Amino acid sequence: MRKRSHRSRVVLAVAVAAALGAAGCDAVGGDSPAPSATARPSPRPTPLWDRSPSSVAAVGDSITRGFDACDVLSDCPEASWATGASPEVDSLAVRLLGRTGAAKRSWNYAVTGARMADLPGQIDRAVRRKPQLVTVMVGANDACRATPSAMTPVGEFRADFEDSLRSLRKALPKAQVFVASVPNLKRLWSEGRTSPMGKQVWQLGICPSMLGDADALDSAANLRRNTVQKRVEDYNKVLKEVCAKDKRCRYDGGAVYDYRFGTAQLSRWDYFHPSVNGQARLAEIAYRTVTAERPSAGG
Repeated sequence: MRKRSHRSRVVLAVAVAAALGAAGCDAVGGDSPAPSATARPSPRPTPLWDRSPSSVAAVGDSITRGFDACDVLSDCPEASWATGASPEVDSLAVRLLGRTGAAKRSWNYAVTGARMADLPGQIDRAVRRKPQLVTVMVGANDACRATPSAMTPVGEFRADFEDSLRSLRKALPKAQVFVASVPNLKRLWSEGRTSPMGKQVWQLGICPSMLGDADALDSAANLRRNTVQKRVEDYNKVLKEVCAKDKRCRYDGGAVYDYRFGTAQLSRWDYFHPSVNGQARLAEIAYRTVTAERPSAGG
């Protein structure tokens, strides 16, 4: 009896050991080895949009050059919303890189009077610096012509913008692009015409398609201004659509166009270009868009 009892205990122990062994194999997936206690988690993928780029290049027109912000009929790049060093503006570059970093790693290739057709050439110069972020603000001069019929056709505007982004992508596949909407020119007319001096300056030929005959309110004048305004809206639609096709491009969602600026944000010399205060507001909009966790619904 004692021998059978001992033999039974041996058989039971073997059976339990076999069962535990089988359970252990199933727990790690068949014949797979048990996970190492020192295994490291997989690294997180690099986000497509870096909210803190280390260098900035700006392209565009007179707004980005700070024209008439500091003195009459002259560029003032130190007051530029994109790359300026002025403490009053606190430019996008300064906000992103700090004052010392902005002085070393930001560049302004915008040109006063530039239109979208000039953007590809500016992009070619900017990419030589290999910036991590390129800012784009252009289009006002395409609408500000002698007459509405002289405005840049929407198809040409689109083709030149697409060409610019293609050139950028070929040279810098991972560079980020911030695109600002074209400002609301009709609001500019509405605000600036309250200044007698502003209207006198406009007579010298500033954006005649919108600002000419500033006090005229007849049907022909209204049609002219509405035609220009519609073209600006069409340009912004192009900027939004083309930018949306590029995973590293952010449009401002129409924030510049929608901004309710007043005369304090307009140059006291021409009541058209942004003042230092206006440049600071543009910098705020750009910084908010670039550092947002997600692009705006309109962008």
